[in-house]
Amino acid sequence: MSTNTKLPSVVNGKDGKERASRDGAKTEIELDVSKLHSLPSEQQDLYLFTFVTRLESYVESLVPESLISQQTHLKSELLQVINLQSPASTRVIRKGLGRCFSRIFEKGDRRILYESITELVELVNLGKSDKEFKNRHAAVYCLGEIYRVAGDNATNLASITCSALTRLIKSAYSHVALRSAIFKTLGKVVGAVQGSLDEVVARDIWKQARNTASGDKGALAQVNACWCLEQLIRGTFYFNNTTDFESLKNTIWKVGDNPIAAVRHASASCLASVLIKAYSENASDKTVLKAKKSKKPTPGQALSVAAEGEDSDGARIASPTWKKSVRLEFTLSDMLRQLSSQYVRSSTSNRSRAAIICCYAKFFKGLDTRLIENSYGLIADHLLIDLLSSPVVAQNRYRLLLTRRFMQKLLGDIVGCEILGERGQLSAAKTLINDFLKNYPQVIKERSEPSKNTLTGTLNVLTSLISSLGSAFSLHAEICREALVQVLQHQSYTVQIHASYCLRLFALACPQQLSQCASICMNCVNRELGQLGTGRQAARRCVGYANGLAAVISVSPLQPLYSSLEISSRVLNVATNLLKSSINEELRVSGTQVQVAWILIGGLMSLGPNFVKIHISQLLLLWRNALPKALTRENAGQRQAGELSYLTHVRECALGSILSFLEFNSRLVTSDVSKRIASLLKNTTVFLDHLPPDRTNGEISSRITPSLQIQDLVQMVRRRVLQCYTRIATRSPHTSREILTQSDILNFTVMCFAEPEGYSQGSLGTSIANSASNFDSIWNTSDNYGFGVSGSIRGLEIKPLPGEQPQATQGPWYKSGAMDAELDQMLLSPVSGAREHDSVYIHLAGNHESEELPDPPATEVVNSAIALFAMALPLQDPKVQESMLEQLASSLSTKSLQRDPGRKAAITVNVALALLGTMKVATSETLALSGELKHPAVEKCLDDILRVLIIDQDKCIRNPAYEALGRLCNSSGNTFTTNEVDSLVEIIVSNREPNARAGCAMALGLIHSHVGGMAAGFHLRKIHGVLMSLCSDPHPTVHFWAIEALSKVAESAGLTFSGYVPSTLGLLAQLWISDTHSEESDVLVTSNSEMELPTPAAIAHTLGSLINVLGPDLQDMSKVRDLILTLVRQFDLDNLALVQAQALQCWEHIYLYAPVHVQLPTYVRQLQKGLETPNSTSHEIAIDGLYSLMRRSARQTLQCATDSFENQIWASLDHPFLSNGIRSIIEAWLRQTSLTETGQWIVRCQEVLTKTIAKSDGQLPITDTQATAAPEVQDEEVAGALSETKEENGGSATKGQELLRWQVRAFALQCLSDVLSDGGRDLQSTPESPAGMILQVKVADIIRMAFLASTSSVVELRIGGLRLIDQVLTIFGRTPDPDFAEALLLEQYQAQISSALTPAFGVDSSPELASAAVNVCATFIATGLVTDVDRMGRILKLLVAALTSFTVESGDPAIGDLRGLTSNAQKMVKMAVLSGWAELQVASTEQAYLMDVVKPHVANLIPLWLSSLQEFAHLRFEPDISSSIGINTDDSLDTVYAALNRQTLLKFYQDSWLKLVDAISSLIDPASDFIFDALDGKSGQVAINGTKPVSNSINYRDEPVAFFFVLFGISFEALVTRPGSNAENTKDQTLEILQALKKILRPSVAGHAIYQDIVFSETMELFDRLALTEGLDVQKVIVEITRNLCLSHPSADEEGEGEEHLSDNIEQLFELTRIIVLVIVGLIPNLAGKTAALRHQLSDDAASLVVLSLEALVDVADVFPSVIRADLHACILHLFTTILSTGACQSSVVGQMLPIFKRFLQSVTRDMEATTVVTDQIMGCLQRLKSILTIAQRREDEASLQCAKNTLLASTILLTSGSNTITIHEPLVTELLDDLLDCLQDVGLAAVAANCVRSLLLTRQKSETGDAIARYLFPRLLHFFIDDSQPDPEQVRSLISYTLTSYTSTINGDISAALTIIIPALLHSASNRGKDLYPETAARLLALAGTDQGAFRGVVLKMSAEQRSFMEQIIREGGGARSESSRGGGERGEPTIALKLTFGGS
Repeated sequence: MSTNTKLPSVVNGKDGKERASRDGAKTEIELDVSKLHSLPSEQQDLYLFTFVTRLESYVESLVPESLISQQTHLKSELLQVINLQSPASTRVIRKGLGRCFSRIFEKGDRRILYESITELVELVNLGKSDKEFKNRHAAVYCLGEIYRVAGDNATNLASITCSALTRLIKSAYSHVALRSAIFKTLGKVVGAVQGSLDEVVARDIWKQARNTASGDKGALAQVNACWCLEQLIRGTFYFNNTTDFESLKNTIWKVGDNPIAAVRHASASCLASVLIKAYSENASDKTVLKAKKSKKPTPGQALSVAAEGEDSDGARIASPTWKKSVRLEFTLSDMLRQLSSQYVRSSTSNRSRAAIICCYAKFFKGLDTRLIENSYGLIADHLLIDLLSSPVVAQNRYRLLLTRRFMQKLLGDIVGCEILGERGQLSAAKTLINDFLKNYPQVIKERSEPSKNTLTGTLNVLTSLISSLGSAFSLHAEICREALVQVLQHQSYTVQIHASYCLRLFALACPQQLSQCASICMNCVNRELGQLGTGRQAARRCVGYANGLAAVISVSPLQPLYSSLEISSRVLNVATNLLKSSINEELRVSGTQVQVAWILIGGLMSLGPNFVKIHISQLLLLWRNALPKALTRENAGQRQAGELSYLTHVRECALGSILSFLEFNSRLVTSDVSKRIASLLKNTTVFLDHLPPDRTNGEISSRITPSLQIQDLVQMVRRRVLQCYTRIATRSPHTSREILTQSDILNFTVMCFAEPEGYSQGSLGTSIANSASNFDSIWNTSDNYGFGVSGSIRGLEIKPLPGEQPQATQGPWYKSGAMDAELDQMLLSPVSGAREHDSVYIHLAGNHESEELPDPPATEVVNSAIALFAMALPLQDPKVQESMLEQLASSLSTKSLQRDPGRKAAITVNVALALLGTMKVATSETLALSGELKHPAVEKCLDDILRVLIIDQDKCIRNPAYEALGRLCNSSGNTFTTNEVDSLVEIIVSNREPNARAGCAMALGLIHSHVGGMAAGFHLRKIHGVLMSLCSDPHPTVHFWAIEALSKVAESAGLTFSGYVPSTLGLLAQLWISDTHSEESDVLVTSNSEMELPTPAAIAHTLGSLINVLGPDLQDMSKVRDLILTLVRQFDLDNLALVQAQALQCWEHIYLYAPVHVQLPTYVRQLQKGLETPNSTSHEIAIDGLYSLMRRSARQTLQCATDSFENQIWASLDHPFLSNGIRSIIEAWLRQTSLTETGQWIVRCQEVLTKTIAKSDGQLPITDTQATAAPEVQDEEVAGALSETKEENGGSATKGQELLRWQVRAFALQCLSDVLSDGGRDLQSTPESPAGMILQVKVADIIRMAFLASTSSVVELRIGGLRLIDQVLTIFGRTPDPDFAEALLLEQYQAQISSALTPAFGVDSSPELASAAVNVCATFIATGLVTDVDRMGRILKLLVAALTSFTVESGDPAIGDLRGLTSNAQKMVKMAVLSGWAELQVASTEQAYLMDVVKPHVANLIPLWLSSLQEFAHLRFEPDISSSIGINTDDSLDTVYAALNRQTLLKFYQDSWLKLVDAISSLIDPASDFIFDALDGKSGQVAINGTKPVSNSINYRDEPVAFFFVLFGISFEALVTRPGSNAENTKDQTLEILQALKKILRPSVAGHAIYQDIVFSETMELFDRLALTEGLDVQKVIVEITRNLCLSHPSADEEGEGEEHLSDNIEQLFELTRIIVLVIVGLIPNLAGKTAALRHQLSDDAASLVVLSLEALVDVADVFPSVIRADLHACILHLFTTILSTGACQSSVVGQMLPIFKRFLQSVTRDMEATTVVTDQIMGCLQRLKSILTIAQRREDEASLQCAKNTLLASTILLTSGSNTITIHEPLVTELLDDLLDCLQDVGLAAVAANCVRSLLLTRQKSETGDAIARYLFPRLLHFFIDDSQPDPEQVRSLISYTLTSYTSTINGDISAALTIIIPALLHSASNRGKDLYPETAARLLALAGTDQGAFRGVVLKMSAEQRSFMEQIIREGGGARSESSRGGGERGEPTIALKLTFGGS
């Protein structure tokens, strides 16, 4: 297809338009055949494809009514397409036509059903040419689709249809796709009509299907034939007899050996269907009617009958007669024997065995779950005894290991984990323990002792169950421990190793058993060691117990609460003593002692560097003794075989411990240690070289281990040496260069994996290799050695190198995610791993069961040699590199390998892997040193080898080769890359061999992928052109890998590939349409190849890469986008799981880049469908897509999903293997909706906690049945609450139903906890929070859920329940009941809370659970639900008892009934108890009733708190114990191994220390002598009632208390490190720490220690950071702390030394003051600069912080010496004036600031010694105030008016408080006074100005300046009062008159002059303003008269008669004032003024 091809129009009407139908009401689409044939042949397929997709969309869009009216025309169009001779219908067209037919008969009526089937049958019967076969193929497919949806209405035509189809099979012998389609359609017909099908026809189909399944060479035809047989079995009863069953079995056994996995799976499914149908609980002879054979009707008769009964359902052609027949029935054991009998045959191949196991799996999944659960013992007996212990299986090692893995997968994973629920798993585990493990040794005669293979299989299955159950397995902890310890003594080493590993996982799941397991194993080891000399059995038992002990010890770092230091120390002592005493024993006993010792040391290495570093010197010495310099070759030759075996054995054991050391203690692998270990490794390799060549010691008596010859020991030692070198390279790369560049290492590695003659002689591979013609493939060797091939490759998957980065180890996208594929994956390697191959892997394994089992020693040598070669080669000199590569090339081409093709293939694989590993190391993809391989000669050698490998016939060899070549080009540069690309293109052109072309294509793709888009851009055009050509190659191998290479090019090119997208997309569309690129190709080879690597999936994957290339540009490219959407919709409809998975991936990317073009509801439902699929690949992609949608908008996603979405989510989470990622979806959902859907989340979590699963179908049922699993309890309250809860929940779960897995319920509890946390925070910030209100309403449900969880049998659930209760108490503990305000909300739930706590202190409790319960107890008491101490009951008793237990020195402190705690567990519980009491102490400062609770115990608590804090400080600050110090034998184990427990204990202290500090600081406030004695470390006398008498004086001291630095240090360190990831919690903790620190830094506690230079500077730096980064609440505390530090500073007492003398520590005062200023600067923008913005809004909190800071500054200023104080005063004045000028501060800050301003001015002017400086400062401030007032009066913003008012007030304060420093002669003062007077006429300012004037005149502090100001203001105010022409906007003249009148009273001496002025002014004002002013004027006159009666009378007498008369009138008419005055005076009894109304007389 050309790059510019346009999509042709597909609809008719000449122009492709829709035309109206005859009635004009409907429309239809027609194909323009003439236009189709006029197009070029390469466009016709695409034209037809586009038409069919449009037609399909059209049919889909029609409503049923429209579809019914058009279905005849639509049928005609469909048949027209089917009948087209050119272009022929392809796979995509056929499926589109079939979907059209199915939609027509699904949505419309079925009137044309018979007509359609008849016409299609006629098409099937016509034509014989190849083109006509295409038409017939389409007709066959459409028939199947019609019968699939509407076959129940066409039963009359079923026989005719089936007969036509079976006849077509013979003529389709050369068309494999047609044959497969025929059987697919036959199966659909049978599935539709079922029992209505005629027996003759059914048997004809049965025969044809059986023949095809067993004899056809087409895999697709075989698959569909098996499926057809399955439909016959399911839908009919004709074949339910023994004869047909036996014939079917024979067929299935033949098909089961097919090399194509899909065929095997189909056959397994077919056989499983037979067995499921034949199951009967009690099989017996039963009779059924069997129809006689009827004559076959003619087509005419059938059609006539069909015509008559067209509307009838199931009309029969003839009425059959019946006869009796025996029905096929089997019991469960019979059916299992049917499968096992074939499995254990020696002639059965491994592929057939895999198919049988697949049949087992399908069979078990098809049975009822209850049957599986009840019959688990029978099933286990069958699989573990009949299969695994079969002699045929056991005699072949590979077959045994393969079967063992099958059994674990089948019985452990599929049956145990998938089918059975939690209850069933517990029952199954109990069955395995009691019926198998406990039968060793034999107990009952009737029950034989299980074989070692049976025991091994049982242990593997039990391991899977323990991993799945986790903590729930604790119900069987006791019996499991006993059984495992018993099995450890088995004589089989294999059983011992598997038992040890099972014991490890058991200790991990049930950590309470850890110490007990370790103790028992330790005692057993000691016992058996004492019996070594008595017999051989003791030695084996001793090794078994040692491995078990090592496995248990390796769990200790993962479960530190339950580990015992004493046991670890004892183990080390035993091991070292054994090594010392072994030299005195005979060889075999000594060998056992050495082996046991090194096993134990290897287990101890897993404890990590904190344990090992103390003993590193001792270990190095022991290793040196075990691995001395090698013997000479002559000396070695003279040694006996037994002695050489012993020496080799000792080295292997010692190297195992070194491997463990390197794995777990990389921090200790210094340069010196690595060199020492390397020298030991070199000694070992020399020792191996010096061993005699004849390494066989035939006599068993001369062997240390009877089953191991010396050559086996040599392989094991060689493996250990290589593994240790590899660990050095990855764990300590900085020390490895010198070690890995040793000359002999590379030769050693090459000899191990590429020596032509260097593989084990005597293996099965050797005998096969004698005849090259017998060699088939190395992958089918199945001898567990494979000619020495590496075990790192399995098909196309390659294990990562040690230390390889995770992103480089992802598996291929085309890996099938089906369960069956996992079984097939086990067959892809000739080597199978097993745990007994390497016992060290028991403690090297991770936390969970590892799927990667260690390979046999010989294979592991190859694996490790390849890894070491890869890490060492890049570090060598170029000449050495070239030499080694030439050696590899010669190994590949040596002539000796021509006679040994197996070894040649193995070497080729090993070399390919070695080169790939080398390039990974060179390109820095591993932790090892990268080195380089850039020398031209080295590059050429690499290139020469890789060119040979990439064209190999084996794709498993090509795969690593082209991966390595891509990395080589990336490493070597552009020139090399250019030459390589040209060479590959040349090979493609010249070499027509498909494998070579496929390898070169992938090489090109990977070169571009690794080199990258920019560097590879020069080659993009050439690579793209070549790959486009290869994509069209008809050979399946070529075009699949070419398309995959094209995908890699697109992914790596990025946007540079956008220009190639249209042409690539067109090609992909063309290939998608073509039959040559799918499994439905008529070419047999192509069809079979596509079954394994489907090209349609590669096309879909490449399309996803193109979508990512376009990115957001997809929205603008309409044509490209439309074609992409069309293709992706086609992918959705495909039946291949891989294609569907890639379609989901494409939709995810399209929705990311162009969401408007995606129908979200449809996409969400597709994701839901992917969520339900058992295919893990589709499931993971669906989860990723849903997570993206939920993270973007959970609400929108849920609206688009179906109603079952929530059930699907929880069901997926409940699946043991498909739950990854579901948690993220729910968490994203919760984060978005926890506050808006609080009630729904509570209900949702409650449903999950109580929901049951009907295990028969594995789906979540629609049921309200709720159940709980609670332990038996003796407490009446608990039992009563449990019974009440069960009654409320409707009883326990019904039979066949059970709760979701406990892990799901624990997650639901965590979700509920998050909802509570979010709601609690919201309620705290918003009291009326809707979420908080809902929580309050639902609190009963929450407590009920918490109670259910806390009484569960699973520890995690119990802890989660208690934490929920703690949250509820914290949030709602003090909330009143809305119905009864006098009571608290939670008072009614006291019984439930108390009952939930009781089990936490039982015998079966745990330290974590007890600690959580203690926290709840403390929270319960602190909330105040019960305030009477006597009524607190057992909750308080438990706390008191726990405190007493930890106060009294006891070897075994207990809490409740929980005893036997380890030291770490004791510390955890102790800290919880002390933390709880600390919480109560802090709460007692607010809750008075708590004083009675805490007070009696304070005397005991304070020393415990302080000692705990001291321990915390030791752990936190003191360095790790250095090994150089040595070990003091007198020290306790806790002291010796303090570093080992450091991280564990730190967590406990970290969670509690702040509460302890808060408690201690809360006791400092009362200033009790007892607290200070405790802080000083004094014992003192015992306090009465917990306290000593309170001292009245504050204890100031220079020296700090003894514990000051402990308290200060941990608080300071916590503020510096900022622990915790939760920002909100960190903020709260910071505030709490600072509040405690404020109390700790008091002089009575800190003395002067805080002022030490180092301490002070560090503290100030911390405060600086906090002031700049933290919130207002934190800054407030910092200001308070710095203020206190200033006031208590030592320099504050040095004032008497004179102004000229400055203290040496005065800089500290500046630092403290600077921090206060820093806080203000951060809040006030003008202080930082004009352009600075507010960092916080000036809220009330911010304003109060500014005011607090200003107060602190004013207080601090008095501490400074007077010389410095003046400068500080200037700074403070600047702060005040700047704040005054800031608009944002006017309303919130300035009003609170003015009193502080006044106090500051008073303190400044109090000392008049520095008059000049103070005056200058005051005048400068006055000048600033005047400028601020001037600017504010401009009214430029909203704050200007308020600013002007505040400035007037501040100026008044300044003039009154600082008047003694101001002279009136200053022009500035008069100007300011003039401005003040002018403001009397200013709207908005007049009232404030009038009050300011009154303050200036009436101030009590008289001074010369004050008098001068009064004299200046008085006449001007009088003039303003008299002059009515001046404006008075705010009517302030009355206030001025009052001010003038009042001022008169303040004049000292004679006031006559003032009265002479004021009285006439008052009379004048009253005269001008009228009688309204009379009352006020009268009041003023009377006030003047009352001031000085004589002076007033004198002034009045001097007035004129008119004035006196007018005055008399005013007083008379305003007499109210007089009368009030008189009455007031009379009441007070004070003198009154009696005035005469005639003022003229005497």
